[in-house]
Amino acid sequence: MILEKLGYYWLAFFGIILIRYFLVAGGVYGFFYSDLGKPYIIKNLRSLPPKWKSMRQDAELAILSAVFFSLCAALILSGYDSGLTRLYATFEQYGLWYIGFSFVVVLILQDGYFYLIHRTFHHPLLFKWLHHGHHRSLEPTPWTSFAFDLPEAIFQGLFFIGIVFLIPLHFITLIALLMTMTIWAVVTHLGIDPFPRSLMRDWLGKWFIGPTHHSIHHRKYRVHYGLYFTFWDKLLGTHDPSYEQEFLD
Repeated sequence: MILEKLGYYWLAFFGIILIRYFLVAGGVYGFFYSDLGKPYIIKNLRSLPPKWKSMRQDAELAILSAVFFSLCAALILSGYDSGLTRLYATFEQYGLWYIGFSFVVVLILQDGYFYLIHRTFHHPLLFKWLHHGHHRSLEPTPWTSFAFDLPEAIFQGLFFIGIVFLIPLHFITLIALLMTMTIWAVVTHLGIDPFPRSLMRDWLGKWFIGPTHHSIHHRKYRVHYGLYFTFWDKLLGTHDPSYEQEFLD
């Protein structure tokens, strides 16, 4: 019975994750890489047009990653059904303030976790086995956003499996975190930058990772390992000074 329910959850989440990927990544790509999006492009970060082969490879990896991500989602929901997780569904249990507070806390924790594993994956002895697939596209597109080698997908998914057993989270908070991760991944892999330069100079580009910041990582590999914030890169010496000098002037 338990395995049957787990299989049902896995199949349902696999479909949801795939639909999410193709709708969000495909929709954003279709907009910005067509005439519709041209007026909104402030800076083209690509030196060459995107190649169909690279985008197909990215989509194949994303589908493979979805196999494991859907298993993670199935395990989390099965754990909730069994009363094993710290997920909850009533606002009164911790109050409305805690929903926003826990969202920010987990976002910061995820950013630190991602920086650690991402920088580790770039070690010469590990890169080929753990992270090479994501970098086959030297210049990313929205399709690259969830193109992970299976070992990397496992490490990514384990964060959320672990966090629901450690920190009380409302279902709304968990969904908001997953939506934020999805949108942020697509935005940072746009291959173009739609944000005004003044906004980037003032605060957004200094503290938050955007398309320009992450495009440098895909070109240079040894800088810019963060997910949401530039904090860890600046603190641990992996922030590229050319970001301010060349891209924000």
